[in-house]
Amino acid sequence: QVQLVEYGGGSVQAGGSLRLSCAISGYTYTRRFIGWFRQAPGKEREAVAAINVAGGQMYYDVSVLGRFTLSQDNAKNTVYLEMNNLKPEDSAMYYCAGTLRTDNIVWDHPTPYTYWGQGTQVTVSS
Repeated sequence: QVQLVEYGGGSVQAGGSLRLSCAISGYTYTRRFIGWFRQAPGKEREAVAAINVAGGQMYYDVSVLGRFTLSQDNAKNTVYLEMNNLKPEDSAMYYCAGTLRTDNIVWDHPTPYTYWGQGTQVTVSS
């Protein structure tokens, strides 16, 4: 059974950094698509970034472009989201999501993703 677990959330001041990890178990092949979403209280879940693990293509929402960076360690079956220059508006619960499909993925919509982690909280104070 495929499971995703997020790590690395916390509280930082504006301008600070955090690195989130998404550890994948139950599936070791690189043919997968991993996305990061976030949801703040009272707001809809929104896409942050995504990566085609096998092909290496990466996608970012315009709000995080230049501040957030995806990376992966296939040996550890883990995808990372490095978040720099954090802003209070980045505060949210962050979720990683996965699908074993890699073709025609609408990366910034939750529908294609089959597997979801439990979320990790990120709080940025001004």
